[in-house]
Amino acid sequence: MTTKPPSRPDASTLVSNALTAAGDLAYCWNLQADDIAWIGDSKSMLGGGSFDDVDTGESFGERINPEDLARRLQVLNRHLATGKPYDCEYRIRRKDGAFCWVHDRGGAVYDEMGAPAYFYGTLRVVTGRKQQESLLEHRANYDDLTGHLNKVRLREALQNALSYNERYKVSGGYLAIGIDKLSMINDGYGHETADAVIVGVGQRVERCLRVTDVIGRIGGDRFGCVLSHCDEHGLQITAEKILDSFRSSPIETPSGPVHITVSVGGTPIPGFTRTALDAMTGAESALAEAKAMGRNCYVLYRVTEEQRQRQRTNISVGEKVLKALDEGRIVLAYQPVVDATTQKISYYETLIRMIDPDGKIVPAGQFIPIVEKLGMIRPLDLRALELAVGDLTVQSAVHLAVNVSSLTVTDPAWLRTLMSLIKGRPDVAKRLTIEITETAALEDFDVTSRFVSTVRDLGCKVALDDFGSGYTSFRHMKSLTVDVVKIDGAFVKDVATNRENQMFIRTLLGLADGFGLQTVAECIETEEEAEILTREGADFLQGWYFGKPIVDPVWKDGTIVPDGEADPPNTDGKDDKTMSGAAGGTVVHFLSRGQKKP
Repeated sequence: MTTKPPSRPDASTLVSNALTAAGDLAYCWNLQADDIAWIGDSKSMLGGGSFDDVDTGESFGERINPEDLARRLQVLNRHLATGKPYDCEYRIRRKDGAFCWVHDRGGAVYDEMGAPAYFYGTLRVVTGRKQQESLLEHRANYDDLTGHLNKVRLREALQNALSYNERYKVSGGYLAIGIDKLSMINDGYGHETADAVIVGVGQRVERCLRVTDVIGRIGGDRFGCVLSHCDEHGLQITAEKILDSFRSSPIETPSGPVHITVSVGGTPIPGFTRTALDAMTGAESALAEAKAMGRNCYVLYRVTEEQRQRQRTNISVGEKVLKALDEGRIVLAYQPVVDATTQKISYYETLIRMIDPDGKIVPAGQFIPIVEKLGMIRPLDLRALELAVGDLTVQSAVHLAVNVSSLTVTDPAWLRTLMSLIKGRPDVAKRLTIEITETAALEDFDVTSRFVSTVRDLGCKVALDDFGSGYTSFRHMKSLTVDVVKIDGAFVKDVATNRENQMFIRTLLGLADGFGLQTVAECIETEEEAEILTREGADFLQGWYFGKPIVDPVWKDGTIVPDGEADPPNTDGKDDKTMSGAAGGTVVHFLSRGQKKP
């Protein structure tokens, strides 16, 4: 006996069943009569709630969270005025009073007179995704254990305070607070008690601060506090208040009350401090001095006359760099990188150079470290990106890679600039590689991971520079989805005679090969080094043996370099691999034979 197949459902039943299976709701909103018809299982979708009583635009608006109404209305009006897609997320109140997030997409249908008559769309519950996004955002900004700002965000708050104080000529301060002998508590009572002490210290310090002050956790046993409108005397009063709070009562933990003390180091801002890193370093130095003096005390960081003079010199250099940026005197110098097998030039890495008012080229080593110390590296990173994309636009056969500093990795403005420069230009994006240093990746791995994902989603590649200098090699390489790794030059030097370097390079190259990554070996200066790295499996080689950085390679004027006629080395400075950020510059892929070092 044969079973007759079920008949095909009509269109309305098909749509209703499909929507229910997908967990979506469809609606038709009659704009002139303000009547809404729904298709789908709203009761199941909204967890017991129902849209049976939501049959008008007005009643639907009453269900929307008041904080989201303005944004939804703005998107709706923009759609009706310009025809741009209607796509919006907002919160809807359920029957039980709780709110759930929905993703609303739709569009208007117009009558014969051109007026909007109906609005069709779908709703999908996205509460789970929004909660996950909120969790990721929280982890990117706050310490998981204490809930206070993490080190990266505290540093940003400190930099903002510095900028404000300099602009309005007001005083402030920064305190570094360390828990004394936390390791003894951890060894004696266990991790749970030690964690409770950390949380309790953070809460108690916060109670000693004003509402305008900012606290963050900067390490396992250390906190940092940014104090606004506070001179040196006020800084000392706050520090003593914090010290006294721990002298007077213990911290409650699962193991019972634990008596602890803290040590405090402070630095006034701005003073001679120009960057958040300077302020943190000064306070940490003062904190170390406080611990050396027996702990449970406060030390103010003092700047020596030698340090003051050095700071004045640094500020002068920083001003020269800013002027060079304004006058277009920041350029790129190109160094060849060759294919390890053929020894033909595969691409050029470019390094930031400054041209002084007399037309002389200033090597990166004379200004990049100072610019980084002053926190001024971001404008240089932006300039390097603009120059690189300019080369990509003019030279359609060129591939480039731009290095960015650790500060730029956390800078949304740089990413926005990248998006604007390559928007609608996939041919440019696929020829652009962004390089980050391993130390930058280690500084805030979660932030770096999101940065890498965003760059790769835009169609660009990502390279990890100075591979082997940190610890991402084994712990994080799998989750940090880069395309290329560059072996730290420190392991390449003396590789012909240093067996430890040989073993380390063999391990790094094997690790990269296991992850399917291409490798670049830097700082090649002899034929023997080149042969060893090639034999060990490096894909590309770079160093003085193949050519020095030059600012005017012949391909810049549109001329293709014939095989074997690459630009000769100039007298520009040695490899800039001691620099980071913009000093690493740009990489230009180009086929021709490399000029070897004489």
